[in-house]
Amino acid sequence: INAEYMGHFLSVYFFSLVAMAEKIPAMKLDSKVYVAGNQGLVGSAIERALIAAGHTNIITSDIATFNLCNEAETDAFFEANKPEFVFLAAAKVGGIAANDTYPADFIRINLQIQTNVIHACFKHKVKKLLFLGSSCIYPREAPQPMCEEHLLTGKLEPTNDAYAIAKISGILMCKSYNRQHGTNFVAAMPTNQYGPGDNFNLQGSHVLPAMIRKFHEGKVNNSPTVELWGTGVARREFLLVNDTADALVYLMNHFDAPKDGSKKDEDMFVNVGVGKDISIKEVAEMVKEVVEYPGEIVWNSSMPDGAPRKLLNVDRLTKVGWKPKHSLREGIALSYKWFLDNQDRYRS
Repeated sequence: INAEYMGHFLSVYFFSLVAMAEKIPAMKLDSKVYVAGNQGLVGSAIERALIAAGHTNIITSDIATFNLCNEAETDAFFEANKPEFVFLAAAKVGGIAANDTYPADFIRINLQIQTNVIHACFKHKVKKLLFLGSSCIYPREAPQPMCEEHLLTGKLEPTNDAYAIAKISGILMCKSYNRQHGTNFVAAMPTNQYGPGDNFNLQGSHVLPAMIRKFHEGKVNNSPTVELWGTGVARREFLLVNDTADALVYLMNHFDAPKDGSKKDEDMFVNVGVGKDISIKEVAEMVKEVVEYPGEIVWNSSMPDGAPRKLLNVDRLTKVGWKPKHSLREGIALSYKWFLDNQDRYRS
């Protein structure tokens, strides 16, 4: 065997090993995995996804007996359970009305949760943390679609700036711990979520579950019209929470923070979405059809639209190797079915 052939063989063998290593999931099926916020929309979906994948050592916590806003309780929980991997899905969330009415609550509670959990992950030597942010972190007038590089390049949407600042702080905390302590803390910025387990309370829900409930009640009550906020011209991107959970588990296994300390800040977080948007008016018509509401839609233009457009660039996510499985219409149908099956227990 000549030297040139042997060199080629060793090169191919080396890169094959690297490729195989990259495909090996970070989490083993018996790894201790803590899902913070497992009672929420995204957290419960992550728990279901882990169970479906065969994970046998999932740690959860009950908000009634354990408060992540309390540093001492959070530290004691980590000391007792010693998780290896942590999904930080716990957060105070809500739609335009809730964010605009209770901004102090949104920034205070989210900062408390993030600070306590992120520091506990460092203190108790968690192998990897995945922090969930939100697409609202990007400037109101950010170029569309929004890339990770657009973070902190302009003014935020004022109706949810308190929540956005809290989530931006979480990203910077993860990045700072990585720089100072060599941790493997990454973050994901999901687009608008909806699906099984959603909040259908009209005082605090997001746009899509609110539409489902309004059209359903309009149908049941034989109402000739259903009123929706805004003009309907704003555009949004929507991702079924089942797909989001699948993406987050994939990222936990295959996406790591930079280790050389020289890469850009945004290299430790990734957008999670579908890469295409739709007008609120088009979404309303789609929900109306799925629910089979026969009446008319009345748009209350005196109410805010929020940001004119929010579309994520998902090139980084695609390069990591993940794509969504459900169309928007399929997701709305699944969400409406869950609503119908759980009217005795959904958050009213």
